[in-house]
Amino acid sequence: MSEFAELSLGDKKYQFPVITGSEDEKAIDIAKLRDETGHITIDSGYKNTGATKSAITFLDGELGILRYRGYSIEELAEKASFLEVAYLLIYGELPTAQQYAEFENEIKMHTIVNEDMRKIFEGFPVNAHPMGVLSAMVCAMSAFYTGEKSGSDELNIIRLMAKMPSMATWSYKKSQGHPVNYPNNSLDYCSNFLNMMFALPVAPYQVNPVVSAALNKLLILHADHEQNCSTSTVRLVGSSHASLYASISAGINALSGPLHGGANQEVIEMLEDIKADGGDTAKYIAMAKDKNSGFRLMGFGHRVYKNFDPRARIIKKAADDVLAALGINDPVLKIASELEAAALSDEYFVARKLYPNVDFYSGIIYRALGIPTDMFTVMFAIGRLPGWIAQWKEMKANKEPIGRPRQVYVGATERAYVSMAERA
Repeated sequence: MSEFAELSLGDKKYQFPVITGSEDEKAIDIAKLRDETGHITIDSGYKNTGATKSAITFLDGELGILRYRGYSIEELAEKASFLEVAYLLIYGELPTAQQYAEFENEIKMHTIVNEDMRKIFEGFPVNAHPMGVLSAMVCAMSAFYTGEKSGSDELNIIRLMAKMPSMATWSYKKSQGHPVNYPNNSLDYCSNFLNMMFALPVAPYQVNPVVSAALNKLLILHADHEQNCSTSTVRLVGSSHASLYASISAGINALSGPLHGGANQEVIEMLEDIKADGGDTAKYIAMAKDKNSGFRLMGFGHRVYKNFDPRARIIKKAADDVLAALGINDPVLKIASELEAAALSDEYFVARKLYPNVDFYSGIIYRALGIPTDMFTVMFAIGRLPGWIAQWKEMKANKEPIGRPRQVYVGATERAYVSMAERA
């Protein structure tokens, strides 16, 4: 029996179908609301609006569940490689051994970036923010791969997965005054990225397997997260039939904002501020409890997860492993450890579920690896890339209409033009 929601407007009643998802999520289908009633809904930030039906990621914030294509994030982070998860997100199923080998080989064949794109890159100032550089370079790909050169969607997917880590390392190497490193395709995806980041002509980089494994987990944990700001941006831009490159570039720009991808950067900046003020964590814990202090602990709690962030439990172990393996003695990371201990034991934070989230631990890992703070969001973008691609691909396969939100106008009503001479 079909279920309906009833809306009363004056003396009229309207019925709208209730849709149930595969995980028993409920939604009221108001696609015909304006046609039937002449009304629209107001939902600032789209927090209660389902813009699409998706088979990619399931997220339950109340229960702390995150699954990609039905597979739990805990199991994927423990057992899978990032490229396996990328294949799963993009194509819907985990790859067979042959499919994985072909996918990995295709990516390795396209890791080199067009040398003409280097000329564009060289035009950026040495202190340009790497997210601005990355979004510009990805968008430029739509100009280099156009017409007959563009190839199929599948080839463009491979190009992005292959070239984005290469382009991401360019800004860092330029900021350090180092020549860029070319990909070493004898290495796996994560080790290759680390090598391009840190290898020097006089000092070849030795990939630490603990570090590579931690990076693999981080990328998996960030690979998709349902209809967030950047993912919705990718789908909205793609709905106009913009290219994959233009859509992903738009997603990178959305991610660059401090309220979205910049959260782990804000964690490290907070820790630096505490260190500069003497490193008294007890003082800042007390300030966090005082509503009038204006201070907020960054990297604690989560807008979506109401009990715990399932990704944080996984990455905390990876952070502990990295710090132990590298033997780092960093006062900033010591401050982070003290804040973490306080938040996990203090009744004030426990009662309010202000637990350390994935941004808190990812910032700690990136700092321990020597990745500069302004590169943190770039790391997020590399991890999120397969999710963006999967969402763009699904939107296109579903032939979804061009996005066109409505508004309620609250400006001036009709008025007559007054000549400049009459305006006093």
